[in-house]
Amino acid sequence: MHLARLSPCISRIRAESSGQPPPQRRPERRGPVMVHEVTRARRTDALRLIAMAMLPTLAQGPIIRRPYALRVAAALDSNAWACRALDELRERYGPGPVLVSLPGRQALVLLSVEDVHRVLGDTGAAFTAANKEKTAALSHFEPDAVLITRGAARKPRRLFNETALDHPAPEHRFHEAFRDAVRQEARPLLRHDTLDWKRFHAAYQRIVRRIVFGDAARDDERITELRDELRGDGNWFMLHRKRHRLRTELFVRSQKYLDLPEPGGLARAVRATPAAADVKPVAQMQHWFFAFDAAPIGAYLALGLLAGRRTEAARARTDHGYLRACVLESQRLWPTSLAILRDSTVETRWPGGPPVPAGTAVFFYSSYFHRDARRLPYADRFEPEAWLDGRAEADWGIAPFSRGPAECPGRNIVLFTSATLLAELLRRQWRLSSPHRLGPGRPLPRTVDHTSLRLTTADHLRMTK
Repeated sequence: MHLARLSPCISRIRAESSGQPPPQRRPERRGPVMVHEVTRARRTDALRLIAMAMLPTLAQGPIIRRPYALRVAAALDSNAWACRALDELRERYGPGPVLVSLPGRQALVLLSVEDVHRVLGDTGAAFTAANKEKTAALSHFEPDAVLITRGAARKPRRLFNETALDHPAPEHRFHEAFRDAVRQEARPLLRHDTLDWKRFHAAYQRIVRRIVFGDAARDDERITELRDELRGDGNWFMLHRKRHRLRTELFVRSQKYLDLPEPGGLARAVRATPAAADVKPVAQMQHWFFAFDAAPIGAYLALGLLAGRRTEAARARTDHGYLRACVLESQRLWPTSLAILRDSTVETRWPGGPPVPAGTAVFFYSSYFHRDARRLPYADRFEPEAWLDGRAEADWGIAPFSRGPAECPGRNIVLFTSATLLAELLRRQWRLSSPHRLGPGRPLPRTVDHTSLRLTTADHLRMTK
């Protein structure tokens, strides 16, 4: 049975045993998916795409952001360059996928939401999330994570992830403990009249350690340092040597929290979830620890958006569902996954074009689809209502947590954590004190540097005038 079908069964059994109604999956479109003709890009167009989209994306850091490169990218709005390059491909070749020749590699660049639907919906069959480049990057610190697992081991690992993370339930079984951890870490932030990325990120990292490994890991900054050092290696893919000693230290520290007499956080859920040896539970926890680190970027930018909008901030203070939509909208506007990658596992056929061989990379540039004005009238503005009325959920081109069988099973934990933290911080009124263009009145930039974003409380601003 397919994992997407197994997970609701498990969730339903758990819900029935607790007397609660079973969780519902997010609505997804059904029925046949129209796909377009595939064409091959000319060499000059391929070079332009590499220069304007792929190289700036790599420079920013696909695994962990490089602050200086991000600052330059934001100043130049390099994501807008990439979107223009893709628009030019679509104008020249039509809406179908375009084959691009790369050094030692062939990539299929997606340009229409229908083809995105086909690729993401068919992940696990004709396409795999264990893309060659992604595997080279993540194997520096989590070689056995489900995201880069192929073959028979993938199904039990995916099922383990979904079960331990309570996917797709809107709240995890331990959400009350998670809420307490978030509120405790928010209090020191509220004592200051100013907020910058360094302080916000440090607090969020303490939250992540407590949620993934339990309260015992709150002050274990070394485990975060190890993860981030190895993520830096992952930015270089196969060009950087594997540092096995650091990777072993990281896994030993992770195992220590799982082996406690009474583990906390998600480690407690891991202990309660049956798993064969090949599932490698610690490796799956390690992936949660890595993937969770993108969450503070989206949360901090959401706070920046609300700081420039009094009406929306007032609503967010009293409406947790709206606040969650604000976090999702922040991640639509500035995706933390700059690109979604797949590899074809079999020869694929597209109408009117030659068959595409197995092993071809498939490239989904997130900002291009998240900001596509052809489909989205709100492409470059802040519109959290799109997540409440179903418009964003119905659009397969909007995928901040991916979609289909490889959708992030930790999505709801991340959204719960970020929304809970922002709810605490919004007890005070914040205003932008850095020159970021996040307010209403003009289109939002495609690229933004969250590391230089600064906020000040409204009371403090009045006192300093």
